[in-house]
Amino acid sequence: MAVVFIPSLMQNLTKGQSKVVVPGKMVREIINNLDAQYPGMKDRLVDKFRIRSNINVAIDGEITPMGLLGEVKEDSEVHFLPAIGGGALRQTG
Repeated sequence: MAVVFIPSLMQNLTKGQSKVVVPGKMVREIINNLDAQYPGMKDRLVDKFRIRSNINVAIDGEITPMGLLGEVKEDSEVHFLPAIGGGALRQTG
């Protein structure tokens, strides 16, 4: 089963656990199984039929562009990462 790392802002749903073990061969299955164990997770990660725009999914250290269709191996590590934005360009001269 995959090890899923839970962002700190969602750990209230997992009773403070920062990582959990969840079965699934695709990100969609991981999220559905995660939500079955910890209700509310799917709502925080999925908007209609897509990963929320403020969340990135990394499988085994690589951000996947496949979203819910990302393939997960039996021994994979899955991270749901809050997207980072903001900042300003610095002008020189």
